[in-house]
Amino acid sequence: MREKILGIASDQFSQYGVRAITMEDIARLAGISKKTIYQEFIDKKQLVKEAFSMALKEDQDTLDKILEGEDGVIEHLVHTSKMVRERLSTLNPMVLLEIQKYFPEVWEMFNQFKEEIIVTDIVNVLEKGKTLGYFRPEINAKILANMRIDQISAAMNPSNYDRRDFSLLTLHMEMLDHFLHGIFTEKGRQAYLQKRNTY
Repeated sequence: MREKILGIASDQFSQYGVRAITMEDIARLAGISKKTIYQEFIDKKQLVKEAFSMALKEDQDTLDKILEGEDGVIEHLVHTSKMVRERLSTLNPMVLLEIQKYFPEVWEMFNQFKEEIIVTDIVNVLEKGKTLGYFRPEINAKILANMRIDQISAAMNPSNYDRRDFSLLTLHMEMLDHFLHGIFTEKGRQAYLQKRNTY
């Protein structure tokens, strides 16, 4: 029951925002009483924290699995690109603003995940890609990993939410494409394009 509640809460918060979704909404969608939710979670604050913690854990597990596959570099780029597309296609950007403003503990959890998991993951992929000849050998993996994180954060600026000339997803994909083609060797570029077209 706890996992069912967390799954529904995570989906609803991502799509509609944290403040718009009530405990009553989640209870109705789960087919349970509000009292049952409060037997599992002290309050909405705890539910929000655990729902997003679960989503981050799923992302971490996905990243770990990707890095283990085949040579782990080109597949990683293609699969993480797919993962970002899926996340952004269902994410209401207002969620991030709401979390930052009303749920500072969760926001800190996001930042910690970014620093400890995402940056480390990007550094590992870049270093492995350099060894395999996919990325230019002279690049500084740590600097570029942090630069990539800064790109993502900049794209999530609220001023981009209501643009009519391009979507948030299009912006992210263009930035990723620009980043990758700046670090690829010709071997890496060809391997990436071939793998991306296959998928």
